[in-house]
Amino acid sequence: MKKILAVLLSLVLSLSLLTACGGESSSGSGSASGDTADGYTIGVVQYATHASLDNCYNGFIEGLKEAGIEEGVNLTIDFVNANGSASDVELAAKNMATKKPDLLLGVATPAAMALYSAAKDSDIPVIFNAVSDPVSAQLVNSLENPGNNCTGTSDLIPAEAMLKLIKAFLPDATTVGVLYTTSEPNSLTQLELLKAAAEPLGLTIVEQGITNESEVASGAQALTAKGVDCIQNTTDNNVVNNLSVVLKAAEDAGIPVFGSEVEQVRNGCIACEGIDYLELGRQTGLLAAKILKGEATAAETAVIQVSDSTPAYNSAVMEQFGITLPDSYNNAEKVD
Repeated sequence: MKKILAVLLSLVLSLSLLTACGGESSSGSGSASGDTADGYTIGVVQYATHASLDNCYNGFIEGLKEAGIEEGVNLTIDFVNANGSASDVELAAKNMATKKPDLLLGVATPAAMALYSAAKDSDIPVIFNAVSDPVSAQLVNSLENPGNNCTGTSDLIPAEAMLKLIKAFLPDATTVGVLYTTSEPNSLTQLELLKAAAEPLGLTIVEQGITNESEVASGAQALTAKGVDCIQNTTDNNVVNNLSVVLKAAEDAGIPVFGSEVEQVRNGCIACEGIDYLELGRQTGLLAAKILKGEATAAETAVIQVSDSTPAYNSAVMEQFGITLPDSYNNAEKVD
């Protein structure tokens, strides 16, 4: 009898130890980056890898940190880059939503749309970064009153200022080519803005649509074949992700490409009038922090529109085309 009791006691003690060890493992696996028990979790899907979107994400991290939310301290981030793939962005968004983080961030329009669709039946707030027209993308009901559990920051292009820059650099220009993705809402909106701003400046927008990034090369060649005086790049993700292809087609045709933000100028565009994407990301981070802390809700927080723009130029590309810096742009940023 004593032997039986001893065996039973031994089994009880063993089970107790196993349970204790299992509890420690569960609590410790909540974060690979060391967040605290009351920390936040954010799921991020970035549509593609290019400098402007990278700046958006880096600025987002800065904004969160400024608000007291820091990765490795009280924040865990689950980050996925879809590398410009429509199917991958949909899959990443669905997987991210099933993990039920405290907040979801979509960097660029396709990522934001996929996350919103995946999480719209949940209570997870969705924040977007660098979405030019969130109303057309059906992410919000209006910029002032989103209405849905979704809000963020808009990077609508300064179309008039962009075309005025072209006229300053190329006074004799009359036609401006625009390459855009026909299924990307922000690209369609930007195209219409450029068309509206062009006529008063004596310019005509010549458009060339593509359906995916595999058509960027042929689209760029088709656009230059129409005899345009230059190309105006927008923030179209497929085009920006394949900027070198556009630059090559334009170089072969002997015409310059104007960018829509400074990183495109660093990568070979002649000049741009664009917003600061690091600042755009920072504003997104500050907004997200308020929602995480319960100080605001996504449905009732107006979309932030960053509209201040600054010019920049690449002197090496200007020299290549024999163009001198216009006097009105003497204070522009030189980035080469």
